Amino acid sequence: FLSLVAEFCFGFFVILILGKFWFLAVLYLLWLYFDWETPCMGGRRSQWVRSWTVWKYFREYFPIHLIKTSDLSPNHNYLFGFHPHGVLVAGAFGNFCTESSFKNLFPGLTPYLHIMPIWFSCPFFREYVMSAGMVSASKESVSYVLNNEGGGHVSVIVIGGAEEALNAHPGSLTLNILKRKGFIKMALKHGAHLVPVFSFGENELFKQVSNPKGSWLRNVQEKLQKIMGFAIPLFHARGVFQYSFGLIPYRQPIHTVVGSPIPVKRNLNPTTEEIDQLHTLYLQELRQLFEEHKRNYGIPEHKSLIFE
Repeated sequence: FLSLVAEFCFGFFVILILGKFWFLAVLYLLWLYFDWETPCMGGRRSQWVRSWTVWKYFREYFPIHLIKTSDLSPNHNYLFGFHPHGVLVAGAFGNFCTESSFKNLFPGLTPYLHIMPIWFSCPFFREYVMSAGMVSASKESVSYVLNNEGGGHVSVIVIGGAEEALNAHPGSLTLNILKRKGFIKMALKHGAHLVPVFSFGENELFKQVSNPKGSWLRNVQEKLQKIMGFAIPLFHARGVFQYSFGLIPYRQPIHTVVGSPIPVKRNLNPTTEEIDQLHTLYLQELRQLFEEHKRNYGIPEHKSLIFE
């Protein structure tokens, strides 16, 4: 979805350059030069954009629900670890980038969804994603959000990243997380409380072409992901007037469950052992969150999360 919008924005920019309104493109490039660091400095959100009526229909289409399991004090900053990535990351976008039930469930907190820095290189598209509350996933950007002395800021990071999108098959419960410890280090350096978030139904929105590890397709996808920075899953779902083939996601409910906070004391220079210890605790809390709620959302009793 993001890539389609980005292509449209880039195409519009090219038309400006080649057309008689080329001077507007030049002015925008000048603006881009001076505004380049904004995605790493909290972005530029717009309540008007976040409140567009289209997002209400977007949330109701699946529908998307946000479930609270614990109160979160606005006196602290938090790092939400979002799982799984899925193909669309619909739960993260619907709950944290639109005016959903988040502000009612967690008053005093402002969420920032971190996405790959490459998206902010696309003309006009960067303005759109920032207006929705998205910021760069760079270390500088996460530090800026979590460094709010008054508290009340939430960094939402899709931990599995682009690599995990290649595992987004219906029924899949595989998370790319064992080697991902950067978010743990950031939480320690800023004293941000860690909160595991699991979005039930995220992997059910599309059917992806079979790409088991070791297959030629998976090898090609992984090589392209390393080169370009984002994955290219081959997927399909339903059409507008038929349900057999198309790119419109299936109408499957998404329940994004926000877990209890893991208190974190600020440690500017955490050791490897301290990072590993907190990472292990986070995995335990994430697994417990999944086990406590899986029965409510159609996950068979014998199925559990797989960490890779």
